[in-house]
Amino acid sequence: MSCTTVLVGKNASNDRSTMIARTDDGHFDVKKLVLVDPKKQPRKYKSVLSHCVVELPEAPLPYTASPNVDPAQGLWAATGINAAGVGMTATETITSNPRVLSADPLVVFRKASGGKKEVPGGLGEEDFVVLVLPYIRSAREGVLRLASLLETYGTYESNGIAFNDENEVWWMETIGGHHWIARRVPDDVVVVAPNQFALDAFDLADAFGEKKNFLCSADLREFIAENNLDLNQDGAMNPRAIFGSRRDLDHVYNTPRAWFMGRYLTPNSHRWDGENAEFTPESDNIPWCFRPDRKVAVEDVAYLLSAHYQGTPYNPYSARDTGMRGMYRSIGINRTGVTSVCQIRSGLPEVLRGVEWICFGPTTFGAFLPVYTHVSAIPAYLSRVTMDVSTENFYWASRLLAALADPTFSASLQNIERYQLAVATEGRKLLREYDRKILDGGDPALLEEANRKLCEMADREIRKALGLVLATASEQMKDGYKLSDN
Repeated sequence: MSCTTVLVGKNASNDRSTMIARTDDGHFDVKKLVLVDPKKQPRKYKSVLSHCVVELPEAPLPYTASPNVDPAQGLWAATGINAAGVGMTATETITSNPRVLSADPLVVFRKASGGKKEVPGGLGEEDFVVLVLPYIRSAREGVLRLASLLETYGTYESNGIAFNDENEVWWMETIGGHHWIARRVPDDVVVVAPNQFALDAFDLADAFGEKKNFLCSADLREFIAENNLDLNQDGAMNPRAIFGSRRDLDHVYNTPRAWFMGRYLTPNSHRWDGENAEFTPESDNIPWCFRPDRKVAVEDVAYLLSAHYQGTPYNPYSARDTGMRGMYRSIGINRTGVTSVCQIRSGLPEVLRGVEWICFGPTTFGAFLPVYTHVSAIPAYLSRVTMDVSTENFYWASRLLAALADPTFSASLQNIERYQLAVATEGRKLLREYDRKILDGGDPALLEEANRKLCEMADREIRKALGLVLATASEQMKDGYKLSDN
């Protein structure tokens, strides 16, 4: 599934929180935000797509998830935060190459045929969050649990997965069917990952020694050597060159997104435009991470994940066509189902630590609504979504707003930005209010009241925006006619 990921270390953020964020760019998947009760967590899990069966541990933690409303293709829980204050997002579909995939083939499901029994496949994006997030108490534990599952059952696709807790962010990438590699995100950087194998540096000595900042499959050295995978020169260890791709398609679909995000994060410390640019939209060497020129807030992450190359010749909404308009795949895209920023806030009690900023539908037109995650239930406005289109929930209202605003972009932009600003501002006000109440000794059950108020506010603001954008769209309908037109 094509997505875009942003990861923020605690010293790169404005409030020392860690953040992992991803657009879940499916096929107009209908999504909801729920809290999974441990009593409803399965003890034996079976993948819908690959028929892989996994026995699960006892005592799972409650966790939030954004599953598909239609379960025909599986849960696809996507992202969430558990009661221990650990976040997870899965997955960023990444690229690989034939050398890797032939040496460690993907574990593909095979139907029963010709008298032969079916052969279950490995695990994938459909499964990872459900199998990992309820059972971990740190970001590092998330890597190790998923690694064990990959080594046991394998995977049928190439994916990047992120975990965060109060202090650490980890990024993990699968290699072929059973191998994997992971790196702790340095505290002072922001990672940008757009559907490519992302890691561009790795310390094998640490991975096979202290394991402080790097982890990998126990036989990774032998796997690289025996299969002649290393394309690096002069002893460098660039995993992207070993396990990733270098395709023409990347230059249209992937690298431009990394270019735009890096350009936003480091406008002064790198040259992004002009003849002497260090990086262009089609550069293969755009770094995995950047030390941003200024601290990064949730609003910056939302901006990056809503981007459509604004301020560049590639903006598909530009009124001026230079011949490059819309030539690259935008970050904000029409078929996004859900986007979340899993924020783990530092120095707060466990009940306040996890906040999930949720945005449904195309991010360019959506608002990011903060939600406390250490609660016993999620409001119906976010969780009670059906396949029927309705303005009674945040998912469908967001989709409707985007569909109305897109064809009237220039005329509707101001109202969209006012809506996004209102939700972010009022959302932060409510977070500040209820943070204070809990810190002053209030009952943690107050957080459910906070979430209800947050949803009421979002409902009020999106209805207002829908009315304004609908009026604009109505005025620009092609079947308009006035007597004065004669």
